[in-house]
Amino acid sequence: MTNKMISIVLILCLALLPLKAGIALGSEGERENEVRAFLDKLYKARAEVLVSRDTARLKSYYLISTKIGRHACSHEENRTNYLNEWAGKRSIKLVKASSDIRIVRLRMTGETAKISLVHSLKIDYTYSNKIVPVQSFGIGTEHFLTLKKDGDAWKVHKEWYLDPLDENPKKIAATEDGLSPSVSYDKALVDSKKYRRARAVEYANKYAGTAWGAGNNHRYNRKYADYSGQGGDCTNFASQVIGDDEEGGGLPKTGGWRYFANKGGSEAWIRTDSFYHFLVYSGYGKLLARGHFQDIVTPSAKHPQGAISRIEPGDLIGYIISGSDVDHFSIVVGFDDYGYPLVNSHSADRYRVPFDLGWDQHTKYLLVHIKD
Repeated sequence: MTNKMISIVLILCLALLPLKAGIALGSEGERENEVRAFLDKLYKARAEVLVSRDTARLKSYYLISTKIGRHACSHEENRTNYLNEWAGKRSIKLVKASSDIRIVRLRMTGETAKISLVHSLKIDYTYSNKIVPVQSFGIGTEHFLTLKKDGDAWKVHKEWYLDPLDENPKKIAATEDGLSPSVSYDKALVDSKKYRRARAVEYANKYAGTAWGAGNNHRYNRKYADYSGQGGDCTNFASQVIGDDEEGGGLPKTGGWRYFANKGGSEAWIRTDSFYHFLVYSGYGKLLARGHFQDIVTPSAKHPQGAISRIEPGDLIGYIISGSDVDHFSIVVGFDDYGYPLVNSHSADRYRVPFDLGWDQHTKYLLVHIKD
């Protein structure tokens, strides 16, 4: 072989190297694109099934040949049933559900993909007993999934997320008349010198996180630590809403209820029970009522329109799952056109969600009024 021929061969080999590398990279890129397309289809289908209740449609997206895959599928079937059973007990008609995902991390290993993503879900609804415009609320969740290739298709092998609709459909509290609770609230939402109620609601809407409808590009306020991985961020968020000096309710930090920029929140700032006791004993808050769903929505001598009718935007609702310890806090942000009280919260993120959605007949509610 002449030197000229050797040179030509070398040139051809060098020319082919990036081509082969490009093919390999393209193959990896194609698999990632397949995964992304699958995830878009998966969450779109799950949103549509929430309204249609065609849960049989979900099975094609899961690796149901494995126990953990079947469990992931069953979870989605259960949340579909819960949402629809709840709506039925409130004379609510689900109209549409739409979904948006943002992939945070995607790692491919052979025929396995591991993903973390955030999911924003919008639910549209109306009422069967009253003509009102279509209403909407939003839920935001953070998901961790493992997908596996099954033949030519990607399928869900396992999934974990903190689901606000993960309740027993058979244990939903009912109203006496089968209708939704309705509050007539016609007061102007104003800021007083002590509590900037209107700004507190604006803060709750702006920083409601990944939930559909929230502001700030679906981000929490970065002035504060995020306690989602340390038991939940709901109380930290409630404290921000009523106490942030710049954008929130502006209640003065006092006693053990404080937030330190370098250290984080005090016990009363971030822990549900401590926060509740601080509110009622400091004079900042007043307990309007405590009880199960029917206790707070049913008219009584003390509350002719039900205790829930005394709640105002900018007030708080505490939730007790069992025993006496408070498990969760949400912020009342208003009422839908029917009069249903709506709340925002973190962990999971909620935006203008009916206050009892995601809870059952055993839940006790603490209606806490913040004094103006």
